[in-house]
Amino acid sequence: MIKKALTIAGSDCGGGAGIQADLKTFQELNVYGMSAITAVTAQNTRGVQGVYPLSREAVIDQLTSIAEDLSPKAIKTGMLVNEDIIYHVADFVRSHSWTNLVVDPVMVAKGGATLLEREAVNALVNELIPLALVVTPNIPEAEALTGMDILNDIERKKAAMVLFQMGAKHVVIKGGHQSHAQSLQATDILFDGKRFYEFSSPRVFTPHTHGTGCTFSAVITAQLAKGHTVYDSVQTAKHFITAAISDSLGIGSEHGPTNHWAYQAGMNV
Repeated sequence: MIKKALTIAGSDCGGGAGIQADLKTFQELNVYGMSAITAVTAQNTRGVQGVYPLSREAVIDQLTSIAEDLSPKAIKTGMLVNEDIIYHVADFVRSHSWTNLVVDPVMVAKGGATLLEREAVNALVNELIPLALVVTPNIPEAEALTGMDILNDIERKKAAMVLFQMGAKHVVIKGGHQSHAQSLQATDILFDGKRFYEFSSPRVFTPHTHGTGCTFSAVITAQLAKGHTVYDSVQTAKHFITAAISDSLGIGSEHGPTNHWAYQAGMNV
């Protein structure tokens, strides 16, 4: 039977991130993708030109329609815009006993535009992260959530432990934002409350990384929907995103999108 996955996030009209990236990823991994849109954005590879949040009612109505007829096996959240939407999404997840929740705490776009209101960070910490099977911040997001400075791997592991103590059952802190001087490897860490696991790949020097965080967390979600373990899902996400960055589409004039076809193309070689 086909497995279903749901993304709750913003729309990227340029197709590189957000809902569009998630649905492309689900499709590539043979999972039926559904979406609840939290905001419409006007953006391209040059940046974000506008953010237009949907109402709380619009988001909840989308979730209700899905829950009544197309219950997902795994769910991910991306851009949630504001405190009000976060509270109501968290309440919906709790009241419907949805599991396999992947929280990608999207805060800032690749070009620097703010995608999450400051007061919403506390709502993420108090309401949504405790429900997460997996939380997947990059280093700046982990700093914002924990209030810590993360300058090396030791501090990154300490931040992962703090996020675990907030209630997330598994924490992945991605390494793409590490200083290039620190390592020629891009290393993501996974913490399950007992031990750390590392997933490394050669660092690819390219401006075409728009949507990497969305895509990475969408892979984890798709794999969880199919019944894979968190470890195996993160491992697949690492392979998928490495292929997507390495085999660039080369479109757009600045921060171009990743290549969602690359992973399956490599598998079929």
